[in-house]
Amino acid sequence: MILLPAIDLYDKKAVRLYKGDYREMTVYSENPIEIARDFEACGAKYIHMVDLEGAKDGTTPNLSIVGQVARETSLFVEIGGGIRSMDTVARYLEAGVSRVILGTAAVKDPKFLKAAVSRYGEKIAVGADVRDGKIAIKGWLETADVTLDEFLRQMENLGVKNVICTDISKDGAMKGTNLALYKALSEKYSLDITASGGVSSLDDVKQLRAMNLYGAIIGKAYYTGAIELREALEAAK
Repeated sequence: MILLPAIDLYDKKAVRLYKGDYREMTVYSENPIEIARDFEACGAKYIHMVDLEGAKDGTTPNLSIVGQVARETSLFVEIGGGIRSMDTVARYLEAGVSRVILGTAAVKDPKFLKAAVSRYGEKIAVGADVRDGKIAIKGWLETADVTLDEFLRQMENLGVKNVICTDISKDGAMKGTNLALYKALSEKYSLDITASGGVSSLDDVKQLRAMNLYGAIIGKAYYTGAIELREALEAAK
């Protein structure tokens, strides 16, 4: 299982939200590139990045930071948040990003998703952000009328390979991840599934690894020191 430490970006700073609430934002660093370099120094090979501003309004205000991380580290960079056009996909890939995550667009515009997968293949991933069993969109500010199972079946049919699944109720809460959800998904779908939301202990990492998931994302647990990244990377192997 790969482990992806995360940087959420807002106003070019590294921040974390509590359960997706923009009113409950903590700034952890005004220099995200330093965080990325620390991930690399700890032995990370991958990084998960989210443009929280872009997620709300479909823009790319933090593109320069994402490009800097891609250029100045050897990390495999995946980025999500507000990517709703082929032009935006191309801009990120041209900036050195390795994988682009479609969220709202994957729900609202399946034709675009299909075209993106057709053109870029496994450089396209999909974010499945779940609240009360339904898919949340637009920076988690709205909920679509589609269940997680319906959505994942659609993704398989469209040829999507990689899905990042976030249980919003667990995100940033530091009370453990939704192990039952990820176990069920790993047994039901052929997708490469990355667990996100509430991964807050080495035990979480070990239990997710035992499910043969593709990956897991560590966010707040890194910033608070609840998980030592070197140990977590070793536990994920």
